[in-house]
Amino acid sequence: MEAQINALLEAHPLSPVLTSMPGVGVRTAAVLLVTVGDGTGFPTAAHLASYAGLAPATKSSGTSIHGEHAPRGGNRQLKRAMFLSAFACMNADPASRTYYDRQRARGKTHTQALLRLARQRISVLFAMLRDGTFYESRAPKDVELAA
Repeated sequence: MEAQINALLEAHPLSPVLTSMPGVGVRTAAVLLVTVGDGTGFPTAAHLASYAGLAPATKSSGTSIHGEHAPRGGNRQLKRAMFLSAFACMNADPASRTYYDRQRARGKTHTQALLRLARQRISVLFAMLRDGTFYESRAPKDVELAA
């Protein structure tokens, strides 16, 4: 079964685009292709994030006193794939690690920072699918200060 999935993934034209992103392996790319396709069904990255259940939501809707319940919306397969992808890329991509560390420094818990990273990666993924471009790391450039 795994060999068939690998063969089907390699035959897809978007396979090199998806697997160029750190943290996206064969399984994650397969889930992305099945659930998202080429991304044309979503007008913006925010729509894709909402479909995945990674869009920000308010804690209370005004209809209840206690809005403290776990979010249950979104496509579970896509949300899980993006969550695992974000977790895997934290050590593989310096820009992702920097973003995660910045969120932790702002007082976010590990899960909150990881979900924010997954949401950010949705935007990058959407742009890659829309343009058909490969992932390019956003490594911070050294800035020389004038003395």
